[in-house]
Amino acid sequence: MPEAKIAPSILASDFANLAHECKRVIKCGADWLHVDIMDGHFVPNLTIGAPVVTCLRGAIPQGESFFDCHMMVAEPERWVEDFAKAGGNLYCFHYEATKDPVALIKQIKAAGMKAGCAIKPATPADVVYPFVDQLDMVLVMTVEPGFGGQKFMHECMPKVQQLRSRYPDLDIEVDGGLGPATIGAAADAGANVIVAGTGVFLAKDPAEVIALLRQTVNAKQLPAA
Repeated sequence: MPEAKIAPSILASDFANLAHECKRVIKCGADWLHVDIMDGHFVPNLTIGAPVVTCLRGAIPQGESFFDCHMMVAEPERWVEDFAKAGGNLYCFHYEATKDPVALIKQIKAAGMKAGCAIKPATPADVVYPFVDQLDMVLVMTVEPGFGGQKFMHECMPKVQQLRSRYPDLDIEVDGGLGPATIGAAADAGANVIVAGTGVFLAKDPAEVIALLRQTVNAKQLPAA
């Protein structure tokens, strides 16, 4: 199982001070920044687009943080080049939003980004099996995509277990309701990329929360006694 990567979701940050907020959690130990892109079509909410990511990359140069772009958008093929130019590092599309995931993965890789595929809570894990060898990450949503601050769905953990059993070296991300109270279930199932929005950005001590998330995930890599 790969080591933990903690990816605070900027959806929970103060957007009036976005660059400062992102730098704050990076200093607290965040490995990635999870950038939630919502278009009001695939999900019933609007957030930010490539111009904001471009500005954020200007404030946080390549090498200082990895931008994990979660594309909750219809027609994800339309935005690949825009987000590559904006400074995205990983482009995570939703399986439910594309008719040709293999072609989209090739487009993402050709643009110079890593490719991830997200699945909604009702989508079975096996939909990614035909092309998982071409992916850098699979994201198992643990809430319905579209809004932050939702309750963690424990019933999604068997999908994480299923993926981890088949693909021990794959980055498996979980997103939605993650924090100190739920990290144990996610780590037990085999998730190693942890998206936490309110759990980190609204914490009294974000560094302490990030350290706890990391420690809990990495402890699962130790061989059984």
